[in-house]
Amino acid sequence: MKYYIEKLLDTDFESAVLSAKEALQKEGFGILSEIDIHKKFREKLGVKRYNQYRIMGACNPALAYDALELENKIGTMLPCNVIVREISAEKTEIAAINPLASMQAVENGELKNFAKLVTLKLEKAIASLEGTKL
Repeated sequence: MKYYIEKLLDTDFESAVLSAKEALQKEGFGILSEIDIHKKFREKLGVKRYNQYRIMGACNPALAYDALELENKIGTMLPCNVIVREISAEKTEIAAINPLASMQAVENGELKNFAKLVTLKLEKAIASLEGTKL
């Protein structure tokens, strides 16, 4: 089982970021955090040439609440990370964590069933984006 869900889009980076946010929102996810890796590598490491790369922390509050009710330490695995990675000027990759894969280490059957639901919502969001499934 792959630890991520992915899709390649025939669009520029900023358009892909907007499309990803809209698709996630339709499935009840909001973005709690954004990390601009390109910018951070430039600031912290002096790396001048690195493709655009953004990590977004996506959260569906109702699902997060339910998960924490089932397993109080599951917050160590929240929020669901979604990346947008520039391949070229007109090619961008979107990838999200596969909660089902990441939560296999947790010994809680109810949580595994719950992880299936979150995985389906992330898969649906990414599948709705126009592009090529990798």
